[in-house]
Amino acid sequence: MAATLCSKFLPKQCWLPLAHTVRHGSKAVTRHKKPIHFLKQKLLAVTEYIPPRAEGCSRAPRITHMKQDSRVVVFLKKELQATFQQFKMIAVVQNNASTAEDILMLKHRLHKHSISIKFFPNQVVRDYLAGSKYSNMEPLIIGPTIMLVSKEPKVKEMLQILRGSPQMVLIGACVEDTLLSRQGIVKYSKLPSLTAIQGQVVSGLSVLTSQTAAMLHRHPAHLSALLKQYIKQQSEETSEVRAPEELRQEIGERTAVGPWV
Repeated sequence: MAATLCSKFLPKQCWLPLAHTVRHGSKAVTRHKKPIHFLKQKLLAVTEYIPPRAEGCSRAPRITHMKQDSRVVVFLKKELQATFQQFKMIAVVQNNASTAEDILMLKHRLHKHSISIKFFPNQVVRDYLAGSKYSNMEPLIIGPTIMLVSKEPKVKEMLQILRGSPQMVLIGACVEDTLLSRQGIVKYSKLPSLTAIQGQVVSGLSVLTSQTAAMLHRHPAHLSALLKQYIKQQSEETSEVRAPEELRQEIGERTAVGPWV
């Protein structure tokens, strides 16, 4: 039985198959094409040759879509404009991880000196400052910032309060339409008050007017003193001249009457 099976299934020595599979150097794993690096893609796009256009060809005009601000942004810009118009002191302070309790305490301490805190998004502030006369303040709006505003320039009080809040860092301020750095604000706080300056100006003007009046009255007074002295000298000379004449008259009268007793 085994012999019959082997003779059926095993090929004979002289038998050859009708078709052979031949492999022509093909590999099991083929290499795929790698994508071009994005920097090379940019370089190829920049250096791509663009043929010149024909004279009669006209390109369609590019349609630009203007970005319109939302109602909230428009409201915030109006509020910011009113803030710059109403308040004389606008200080920019950087908020370094302050808690809600710290900000509440700072508000309470600032309210005693009529100083309030304003919160505005940085993008809204930059958009407003870019088209206004306060464009030099735009570099100050970086990171989490708040604004300390007051109707009167109370710089000294603000610095004293900020010393108790180390997480609040003063960057700069606009005081009476003048941009000041941190050093400039410190120097401004050391200046005397407006009433003291007005008193000094008034006293200086009064001294100048008194000196001017004294100089104007000096020459007439000196002239009057000279005239008085001249009149006095003239009166003394006339009295000296008249004395001998009176004596002579008296002697003549006595000789006419009789001898002296």
